[in-house]
Amino acid sequence: MAVNGLPHGTWVLIADGEKALFLENKGDEQDMHLTVRRKEEQDNPKAQDWAANRPGRFNDGPSVHRSAVDDTDWHELEKARFAKTVAEDLYQAAHAGKFDKLVIAASRPVLSELRAEMHMEVTDKLLLDVPKVLTNHPLDEIEKAIAREMENAA
Repeated sequence: MAVNGLPHGTWVLIADGEKALFLENKGDEQDMHLTVRRKEEQDNPKAQDWAANRPGRFNDGPSVHRSAVDDTDWHELEKARFAKTVAEDLYQAAHAGKFDKLVIAASRPVLSELRAEMHMEVTDKLLLDVPKVLTNHPLDEIEKAIAREMENAA
């Protein structure tokens, strides 16, 4: 039987900008069995739903030229804020000794934000981070994807 290398008790975080699944491996290195510890969701409307006005304009100086100003992308800011919250949750759990090993699979922007926000105590426990969106996949497909990534990393 193939060893996927995910020790018993390892936490697996599956995240995108609006949902985070905190999973735990209840199996062993030969037979991964992920169970859901916690699920977090954030209501994040589309960027167009946040916009209330037309983009602003400003004068370029004493001339008659005017330039457009982009609206703030509140949708992306909420994704970053959610990633910061998830990073804080991971720190609290790591500090409380709830996990010793961690695997993260997240969308590229969220993974980047998580890396920037994660405390050293969490990064020391990180086995693998995967730039992949798996939030809407069933647990058996998540297990297969994580096992594949662990084999590729070895």
